[in-house]
Amino acid sequence: MTWTPLFLSLQVATVAMILSLIVGTALAVLLDWRRLPARDLFDALVSAPMVLPPTVLGYYLIVALGRDSALGRGFMALTGHELTFSFPGAVIAGALGSLPLVVRSVRVGLDSIDPNLIAAARTLGARPRRVLFTIVLPLAAPGMIAGAMLGFARALGDYGITQMVAGARFDGLGIHQSPSASIYVMNQVIAGHDDAALGMAVITTVVGVLILYFVNRLTRGIHHHRG
Repeated sequence: MTWTPLFLSLQVATVAMILSLIVGTALAVLLDWRRLPARDLFDALVSAPMVLPPTVLGYYLIVALGRDSALGRGFMALTGHELTFSFPGAVIAGALGSLPLVVRSVRVGLDSIDPNLIAAARTLGARPRRVLFTIVLPLAAPGMIAGAMLGFARALGDYGITQMVAGARFDGLGIHQSPSASIYVMNQVIAGHDDAALGMAVITTVVGVLILYFVNRLTRGIHHHRG
């Protein structure tokens, strides 16, 4: 069994986690604003990756990031490489799949904040931006950490979207001709290399279970704080 697919998946998952945490926190704060127009529709769109087939999401990304798209042409002009079948393309695919989990976890953290603390800060003259960065986000940190861990696990284990957008062709900006861990397992099963498939499957399972264990501990702490 080679370790390269696992290292590649860890790299993709780490960058995807950072991207989804930044975007997901911003979306969670926006969705927490009760005067947001069409809030329920916006919430449904953000949560859509949880229910849409991975191949559908992958197709949307291929259309949005392909060489015929504005993003694809711009990326090609800057780097000389396609955005699809590249490390950045795999990162975007992982971030999209994990985004709803991050948003939901951050919103749990936001909902656990005592509104009296925010009201007191505003009464003392704190501007909304200062309240956000000095009170809201620090107090919502457990939910953000839980969301980041879930996002990492989701990106690490993604198969469908990554297979559509990146496949095994990480060319130029990634590890050349190396699949991610999930794709590696499928390739080894198809090739009849059961020992290699089992080894990678066990490793990714252990990583995923450990992450979920720590997420459960964090979320239990959040619920205990709310109680």
